[in-house]
Amino acid sequence: MILISIVCCITAIGLWLLFTLAVFALPFFAGVAAGMWSYDTGAGWLGALVVAALAAALTLGIGQFLLVFVKPFWARTAIVVAFVGPAALAGYHAVHGVVKHAMPSEGWQIAFSILGAIAIATTTVLRIAGTTAANQPRRGSVSNSPERTGSIGSTKA
Repeated sequence: MILISIVCCITAIGLWLLFTLAVFALPFFAGVAAGMWSYDTGAGWLGALVVAALAAALTLGIGQFLLVFVKPFWARTAIVVAFVGPAALAGYHAVHGVVKHAMPSEGWQIAFSILGAIAIATTTVLRIAGTTAANQPRRGSVSNSPERTGSIGSTKA
């Protein structure tokens, strides 16, 4: 019984980390790819780590910058899909790694893995939407008030 509770706790912590870090799946992938490329071209392990960290940071920074300043809905959707795709893929494989030890039926393994991918993709979309909503200026701020713009009904003479 104690062994089952330990395994369940470790699984819960792992899934919590997966949900929390799913937004960073694309920057992580970009960093790993750039690091492997630089190592293969002869940069050494230290150079590969530096290149990987820079690539991951640039990917995350450029993604956040684009989400703040790009206005067309289709472009923002494309940026969000670029971040959600790797997160959903990572979620599928993480959940599949857990459920393949818990259930013998391959059909149910795939079904639960797909549900996990959908849940992690949804969480990633909500987290990205939350960070971009926090960076957007609020409507109805002081600069748009009728007193400042001289609109009809203002008290200015």
